[in-house]
Amino acid sequence: MTIFIRPFLFAWHFLTAVPLSRHHHEPTAMELASSMAWYSTVGLLIGGTLVLADTVLTKLFALEVVNVLLIVLLIAFTRGLHQDGLADTLDGIAGGRTPADRLSIMRDPRIGAIGATGLFLSLILRYAALMALPHPLRVPALVCMPALGRWAMVTLAWLSPYARTEGGLAAPFLVHLSLLHVLGSTFVLASALVLMLGVSGAVTILVGGSAVVVAVQAGCRSLFGGITGDTLGATNELVEILFLLVVPLMLVLS
Repeated sequence: MTIFIRPFLFAWHFLTAVPLSRHHHEPTAMELASSMAWYSTVGLLIGGTLVLADTVLTKLFALEVVNVLLIVLLIAFTRGLHQDGLADTLDGIAGGRTPADRLSIMRDPRIGAIGATGLFLSLILRYAALMALPHPLRVPALVCMPALGRWAMVTLAWLSPYARTEGGLAAPFLVHLSLLHVLGSTFVLASALVLMLGVSGAVTILVGGSAVVVAVQAGCRSLFGGITGDTLGATNELVEILFLLVVPLMLVLS
């Protein structure tokens, strides 16, 4: 049982700001890789928290306020890890002419104008997408959105080399990452999508999500020579927002 509990706890502690255990420390490289198989599961738990918060908040506030509070909760719950990755990635793309230049810029803890602007626009897009969600899709979207974003990170990590030769935050996770871990994350996500959106909806989202991941992988290879922790975080943001923007089309096409 411990071989399952420890990877889950490492995934939870890395992806959220909520401590579950004080006794599981010093993960091995294999355990870090295994923890990525649990990313979709952690995403579903985050999504469930959003649904619970949404249920309570809608009894107290207008929808506009609720959607802002949900975004604040999501950022606080995940420590702004992925927003930081998005801003750093945009700064690197905008300011560097070579992969080495871009990676160096992304190391800088300061945020640049492009990164700040991109982060602001991503928050506005997320808010607008939440406002535009049809009521029947609100719960499925809130549940599945974080799981889809974290599945995209796992899949991208498996497809791509690590860009920094000197190592970095994401490097230990990728040493032993295997297809089995990706399939585990995919199975959890696919099961949730089928339950929430039906078989056709699940297939559409998985195919579309895979296409986005492949496109991002090609871009990361060209711009950075591979992936970093920042590009993984940026991918999570991109996939989540695209999901919220596109999922209402399912009602139109169904």
